Amino acid sequence: MNKKIWIKASYILASLLVFGVFLYLISIPSSKDFLTKIENTTFDLRQNIVSKYKKTSDDIVIIDVNDASYEYIVDKYGSWPVQRSFWANLINQLELSNPDMIIFDLLFLKKYRADGDSDYELIKAVNNNKNVYVSMNLDNYPSEVRIPPQLPDSIKNTVENDFLIKQNPDLFYTNCRPIIDEILNGTKNIGLINVQRDKDGIIRTMPPFSYYDNAYFKHLTVLAGLNHLNIDKNNFKMKPDGRIILDKGHILPLTKEGKLILNWYGPEWSFRYVPLWKVSDAVKKNDRKFLDDNFKNKIIFVGVTANSLSDIKSTPVSYMFPGVEVQATFLNNLLDNNFIKKTGTFYDILIALLIAFLTGFGIMNFKSPLKSVLLFFGLQAAYFVVSILLMGIFNIWVNLTAQFVLSILTFACAYIVKYLITSRDYEHTYKLAVTDGLTEMFNHRYFQEQMTTNIQTAKRYNGVFSLIMVDIDFFKKFNDTYGHQSGDAVLRQVAQTIKRNIRSTDIPCRYGGEEMSVILTNTNKEDAVKTAVKICEAVRNKEFELATGDWTHVTISLGVAAMPENGDTTEKLIEYADKCLYIAKRNGRNQVVSDAPDDTPTE
Repeated sequence: MNKKIWIKASYILASLLVFGVFLYLISIPSSKDFLTKIENTTFDLRQNIVSKYKKTSDDIVIIDVNDASYEYIVDKYGSWPVQRSFWANLINQLELSNPDMIIFDLLFLKKYRADGDSDYELIKAVNNNKNVYVSMNLDNYPSEVRIPPQLPDSIKNTVENDFLIKQNPDLFYTNCRPIIDEILNGTKNIGLINVQRDKDGIIRTMPPFSYYDNAYFKHLTVLAGLNHLNIDKNNFKMKPDGRIILDKGHILPLTKEGKLILNWYGPEWSFRYVPLWKVSDAVKKNDRKFLDDNFKNKIIFVGVTANSLSDIKSTPVSYMFPGVEVQATFLNNLLDNNFIKKTGTFYDILIALLIAFLTGFGIMNFKSPLKSVLLFFGLQAAYFVVSILLMGIFNIWVNLTAQFVLSILTFACAYIVKYLITSRDYEHTYKLAVTDGLTEMFNHRYFQEQMTTNIQTAKRYNGVFSLIMVDIDFFKKFNDTYGHQSGDAVLRQVAQTIKRNIRSTDIPCRYGGEEMSVILTNTNKEDAVKTAVKICEAVRNKEFELATGDWTHVTISLGVAAMPENGDTTEKLIEYADKCLYIAKRNGRNQVVSDAPDDTPTE
């Protein structure tokens, strides 16, 4: 009892040490960055699994400037970017189909000096249609390169209790790429299209707000989403847990970096796309049916997907993801209120401790190493499946890396306590590993090892050794008659009889089922046959007790092979002994055979 208490106390102390090491590791910046990278990879894996079962909104349509559309524009209009009158005409024609919104994931920068009329047409189309949204981009260009412009108060916002945003310098900008002044001052529907990549270059999050010129500015999709939900809001208040409540059904759950974790909808092209060249062709032909069928009451994104225009992003579900679809995904998340919510550090550590405890408890109480390993991997697999379900059903991101690291440390710690500190008897463990539990003979693995060892020794020293293969006669019929419990009892007693009739240097093994074998070291074939006959007679003359308490007789058949005359490999010796065993059975059983012609089959 004292020893058990000491072992458990040692495990508790070692567990505390492991937990301390774990906390120290996650506090080191380089280790923390590494664990974060691994955790992000697990997020990508889970997103790839769950995104296949998510469906994008049918209300969102993307007009994409794909490669064919780019070639169409160059052929028709001579260059990219295309004349602003093209976009003005597109807006006016789309408006006839009464779309919900037209959102441009394009930057209309400065006026064209040589084409002022074209600029004016675009200005008029944007400013006169209150459901048209245009993009703006913040950056950190030096003021010597570009003088930071002042932006109108109409698009500025305030965020109360903005501690999460303030602690992320990546959300603060010193400059802006200004769009056409008349648009900038003529509409409130102007939002940012800045994206935030993680250190590995993958976009997993998006900022709903960025800071410039002593004010916050909404992301383009947040602006469009709020208007779609009829939420006219320029003042926002962040809760202590990072949430910004838009209305009763829509929440922005900010991370500790002040960003939103996007919930992806499968690989690229998951939204409905209509190529720009088809839309332009329909506009030219005044094909109202095509335009109405595709865009009536729809939220329309306009953006580029052509490789030559370089708006391709890397996301958890694809390394070649159109930038416009990132924006559409952002808006779809907002409208469906299904942003990913990451559990906090407290819950991550709590879950890690629970799984680590279950791991350690199982290892300390399971005698079988296999069960311990199965428990460890079973817990990891179960938790991984649970994490997928939580992400897929409840949009919750639970940490996998922290609990896995702590479980690994606990696993190692438990084995140190169990097998090193408690000084387990290695020889006893090895004996268990090579012994058949039913017959207490050596098992098949040990038989193979010893065959290899005896063959190598015999070759090296020009020696001999023999092999006896043993099979209980009519054992299947015996089991059918008396039952498997009686069959097991007979197996044990036959094995004991064999062991009593061989030398201590011989190696009795259970080969499989009712078949057994004996390796006779330094024994020629003649002596091996004598031993086999002795075993055969001993079994024949013995009464065996059944599980029911009754007694009965059984017989055995034996085949003998020897090295070198019958083979010099394990396979050849076993094959020869099996042939002899086959002849013994064919000739009536209950006998020993040591000679087999080459054409003798084996069972």
